[in-house]
Amino acid sequence: MEDHRDAVVVIVAGYTAEMERFLSVNPGVASRFSRTITFSDYGPEDLLRIVEQQAEEHEYRLAPGAAEALRKYFTEIPKGPAFGNGRTARQTFEAMVERHASRVAQLAEPSTDDLTLLYDEDLPELP
Repeated sequence: MEDHRDAVVVIVAGYTAEMERFLSVNPGVASRFSRTITFSDYGPEDLLRIVEQQAEEHEYRLAPGAAEALRKYFTEIPKGPAFGNGRTARQTFEAMVERHASRVAQLAEPSTDDLTLLYDEDLPELP
C-alpha cells in the first residue's frame, strides 16, 4: 500500500467505534489513512426509499398501506449494535419478498397484482 500510494486507494468501512479501535491498534495504520468520513444513520424515510427502490428494481410494488407500515417499522426497529442502516432496509425487503412468496404459493391462480404487490403483512416481525 505504501509503495504504491499514488496509484492505490484503500477504503475501510465499518461502525464508528470499531473503526476507531482498528485505527488505534497500530499508529502506523492510522497514519496511512488521511481521511475519515462519518455518515449519519438513515432515518425511517430514507430506509423506506431504499425499500421502494429495491422493490421497483425487482418489479414489485408496495400495496396501499405498506409504505406507512414500513415507515412505522423503521421508526420502531431497535437501533442497537446490530442495526445495519441500509443493510437493514435491504434485509427487510428480502424478508418481505420471502413472506410474499410463501403467501402467493398458496394461491391457485395468482393475478399479476398477487405476484407483484407487497403488503404490510409481508413485513417481518420486529427483532
